[in-house]
Amino acid sequence: MGRFLFLEAMLPLGIIAGFLCVMGNTQYYIHKAVHGRPKHVGNDMWDVAMERRDKKIVEEYSSASN
Repeated sequence: MGRFLFLEAMLPLGIIAGFLCVMGNTQYYIHKAVHGRPKHVGNDMWDVAMERRDKKIVEEYSSASN
């Protein structure tokens, strides 16, 4: 009986790990539904500036082609 004592702790740890996975996936899908794309991890000021620049270039290109 003493050999398998660790199995008693595995059930609560499995439940906790399962709920952590559910919470993380819930955040992912809510963010994706609201913003239309997955969250960019480590997004700094440079990335934000490049996104604005790219958006501006795409808008100028699409308006020039019309």
